[in-house]
Amino acid sequence: MKDKRILYVSSEVVPYLPETEISSMSFEAPRLVNQQGGQIRIFMPRYGNINERRHQLHEVIRLSGINLVINDLDMPLIIKVASIPKERIQVYFIDNDEYFKRKATLTDEDGNLFPDNDERAIFFAKGVIETVKKLNWSPDVIHVHGWLASLLPVYLKEYYKDEPLFNESKIVTSVYSQSFNNSLNEDMVNKVKFDNINEDAIKILEKPSYTNLMKVAIDYSDALIYGSEDIPEDLKAYTEASNKPTLEYKPKDEFGQAYTAFINENLI
Repeated sequence: MKDKRILYVSSEVVPYLPETEISSMSFEAPRLVNQQGGQIRIFMPRYGNINERRHQLHEVIRLSGINLVINDLDMPLIIKVASIPKERIQVYFIDNDEYFKRKATLTDEDGNLFPDNDERAIFFAKGVIETVKKLNWSPDVIHVHGWLASLLPVYLKEYYKDEPLFNESKIVTSVYSQSFNNSLNEDMVNKVKFDNINEDAIKILEKPSYTNLMKVAIDYSDALIYGSEDIPEDLKAYTEASNKPTLEYKPKDEFGQAYTAFINENLI
């Protein structure tokens, strides 16, 4: 992994949010690559329940200040950054007052999904790519974690298909056990269509369930990783039918060696 550039895009990362399969792996994988001499960047949303003072987040003025068009509305993009203690790893935070100021992550206090999670996912995907463009940093591999980040592969390969910075970038998506029941806003497919995304590619988002979001990510990824031991049956069948290189689930103590070998053999 030495000198390879790997971009990590995740809905949650330790230590900024509580420990889960996603947040832990979104920290462990980049830490491993960092220790092997790789160059890494981590992106996540700046949810309102992240303590900015404790984690020493600060705005990066030179990266902030552009507007992203979401469903015909201009939404300001704010970029903040922090360093993970003792690891010399920088984390970039995608922020916007309308989408991320509330003191919660993806659901309200009653456990209901926020009605604008669809727009937040679009904003996050576009915000990450626009910021990487501003950094002029061309990743060899992009590793996606969590359903809020699941639109990044389709946006990168459709909306940003003519962006030369990503011409050689390979995408790997980690597939986890089901993250939510029901579905996101059913107008989501029209909001993605607004960006002239291939309609056939996103027709499945007419029902924006967790499984269907992940199926879109699978379609536009070059390789896949099982991040959970138990994957929903239809999602596992879809993954297998894709015939894409897939790393089976590995417990934490076995993951490092398997992950390194998988990336080297299939993506670099």
